[in-house]
Amino acid sequence: MEQSIDSNKKPEFAAGTDPAFIPLPGLAAPVAPRKTEPESEAAPETDPETAPELDEAPEAAAEATDAEADAVADAVAGAEGEAEGAEDGPVFEISDRRGSIRVAREGIRFTLDDQEADFDWSEIGAVEMNPARFGRRFTVTVHLSSRRWFNAEVEAASRAQLKEWPAELDAVLDAYFEES
Repeated sequence: MEQSIDSNKKPEFAAGTDPAFIPLPGLAAPVAPRKTEPESEAAPETDPETAPELDEAPEAAAEATDAEADAVADAVAGAEGEAEGAEDGPVFEISDRRGSIRVAREGIRFTLDDQEADFDWSEIGAVEMNPARFGRRFTVTVHLSSRRWFNAEVEAASRAQLKEWPAELDAVLDAYFEES
């Protein structure tokens, strides 16, 4: 029996020679789309005779720059105000070298390495905390109203710190979490 080394040859089956052959269009190799060169939009060339001189409108440019600076300053001040408003009320935040747990007005946020999970108070059904009996791990579990649950663990620097965290978290949960 001969075997072909050429990978470009396709086996030639036909319904007449192989009764199990059924041509399936989904099994064909995908065709790469052709790359078309984008049409470059050339900048309109200005005629030096019709172009306005730079000395004609320096005051207008200065006024526009001042208006833009004021708009940027207002946006920055608004963002700072929103951040300060978000920090109203108690906040519980703990972290270790890999992860963190944050409970605030917005809800609960778990972070592990580069992954984040945010839970809004409207979707949370219950919150469970579990300090380790042995060791220094503190586990917080969020139970959603859709019968799903997610947990995060943070390692405390000391056993004394681990004993403080449940009381701090309980105080923050009492402030934000509504019992139904």
